[in-house]
Amino acid sequence: MSVTRISVSGERRYDVVVGSGALAELPALVGADVRAVMLIYPASLGELAGSARRALQGAGYLVHAEQIPDGEAAKEIGVAAHLWSRLAANRITRSDAIVGIGGGAATDLAGFTAATWLRGIRVVLVPTSLLAVVDAAIGGKTAVNITEGKNLVGVFHPPAAVIADLDVLGTLPAAEYVSGLAEVIKAGFIADPAILELIEADPAGAARPGGRYERELIERAVRMKAAVVSADLREAGPREMLNYGHTLGHAIERVQRYRIRHGEAVSVGMVYAAAVARLAGRLDPAVAASHEAILAAVGLPVRYRDGAWPQLREAMAVDKKSRAARLRLVVLDGLARPGILDDPPEELLERAFAEVTG
Repeated sequence: MSVTRISVSGERRYDVVVGSGALAELPALVGADVRAVMLIYPASLGELAGSARRALQGAGYLVHAEQIPDGEAAKEIGVAAHLWSRLAANRITRSDAIVGIGGGAATDLAGFTAATWLRGIRVVLVPTSLLAVVDAAIGGKTAVNITEGKNLVGVFHPPAAVIADLDVLGTLPAAEYVSGLAEVIKAGFIADPAILELIEADPAGAARPGGRYERELIERAVRMKAAVVSADLREAGPREMLNYGHTLGHAIERVQRYRIRHGEAVSVGMVYAAAVARLAGRLDPAVAASHEAILAAVGLPVRYRDGAWPQLREAMAVDKKSRAARLRLVVLDGLARPGILDDPPEELLERAFAEVTG
């Protein structure tokens, strides 16, 4: 087993362990002083959760397994409340831990539950989707959704460790893997253009598990996020740039009631953000055009349906980056040069959306 350890510092240091067979490190990373573990996992990952449970039990931990719904249905306050009740029933204390296995929704929920139980207990995250590996599980953001928007109720709570076992990614459906690739490509545009070069060199390989550059792409994306969140855990400064493509992306998700994959929505959102920046005179047309070319090459959507702007604009108003009634968009001034466009004109926003319809 060969693993890479990528350190995330800040308020509390932890490692992201990347590699084939990395799941074997789970018992050691839970912690020597922990007595009991609540294992949280979605219904579709029962077999993997069973293996994790046996490994933890073999290491001497008392394990309580709790199944949650698949996908965004897990990120409901009612699901969190059920888990709080189970934590109480199983007498999980401040010296115990939660292990969260699953995609981004599951790791968000596990982190949120750990952050809010007894004002914060230890949590180890085992992301099983590419999206969760390179984004959702890293950085300590935890949240649940409400009717008014995604991730509006949450708390910052860094995990004790993140285990990114590349073998697990090999079981992902093709569309799920490609969806996660949007966050890898985002890392390329905002910070590490070498990611874009690797994808352009082999887009078909990048779009499937086990491609020749998979590990390098993942490690580059993880290192980028680790560096950003180490410097800014609570999104008071540069961490805001990680939301590139997410203002429209989250609006699309909300309008579609989360029946679209996150990466697909963010892909359209990045093409939109590039169009906004170009129309505002901040981004070179060639760099703006490269968004569509790279995203489309791996099979991600770059267009959205016409006629949806009024609904989407309303949803965009409920955005974590907004200040008072002013919309703030993450844009690019060039490759790896992210910035903020504050209170852009409505006419410019609508013109940019017209360019991504069809």
